[in-house]
Amino acid sequence: MAIAKAERLMNLALCLLGTRRPLSKGELRASIEAYIESGAGASGESGNDDAFNRMFERDKDDLRELGLIIETVEGLDGETGYQARRDSNRLPAITLDVEEAAALGLAAKVWQQARLAGAASGALQKLRAAGMPLAEDGSHSVLETRIPAHEAAFEPLMLAARDRRPVVFDYRKANAVHPEQRRVEPWALEFCRGHWYLAGWDRDRQAERVFRLSRITGKVRSRSLPFTAPVPDHVTVRTTVESWAGETATGTARIKVRAGHGYPLRARAGATRDLGDGWDELEIPSGHGLDAWLVEFGPDVIVLEPAELRADVIDRLRAVAKG
Repeated sequence: MAIAKAERLMNLALCLLGTRRPLSKGELRASIEAYIESGAGASGESGNDDAFNRMFERDKDDLRELGLIIETVEGLDGETGYQARRDSNRLPAITLDVEEAAALGLAAKVWQQARLAGAASGALQKLRAAGMPLAEDGSHSVLETRIPAHEAAFEPLMLAARDRRPVVFDYRKANAVHPEQRRVEPWALEFCRGHWYLAGWDRDRQAERVFRLSRITGKVRSRSLPFTAPVPDHVTVRTTVESWAGETATGTARIKVRAGHGYPLRARAGATRDLGDGWDELEIPSGHGLDAWLVEFGPDVIVLEPAELRADVIDRLRAVAKG
């Protein structure tokens, strides 16, 4: 079965690459012996038509997954034609030095725990086949990079950002109980402070926004619509997240943290004092967005000063309590 499918894909690729004009689905159906022999090539029966359509769509997707660029052209008679132009599928020579090849190998390891593992491994295999000086599988490296991507929203957002397609999803803010719908033009995904974040253009708010993927609820739905805002050359996801955490500090805050809790806060504390009764007092950098971060720790954190920060945290907690 594997050999038969490989032969069918090869014949389809040769047809698409060898034609000087787009071929209709019917022409491809009559030209490839594997479609006829499988019974999908017989015409006049809806069952056979359905079988062929399913097989053809799978084969076309498989070829595109392998890297073949297949163009879809609408004919004057309204019939769709398919073609893989040679100039679009011809790559320039690739040359990598040892350091560049090592960097690619290390980057591919990042995705071993994600849905991109297969694509990353396939890319390395193609480079090895082209003679690139990549390290062999199983070789030991000083650096072992792992970035998990367990959020269900990761893959659809990554594909939408790649294809420049707007998305719709439900998002729950840190100070809210119920999620609300967001319509976003996705720009980039970035891993920061142990979480994945999406940067993009919020269509309803007409402004750039950053969303934490773990706060996206339900499915991410993509839309076949063009972007309405230009995509910037540089997206400052990390800067935004750091501002949320108060890392762009303009002062110092004193907070009480329950013993055994708030380890990210303790890691940033400039001073720590045991208050007894299961509480510690911390001095941490204070800046824009710190109130939103502190709210996430709930009853395990109490703000002592400054008064403005304490009031902002209380307001956020009251909003959560009201729902």
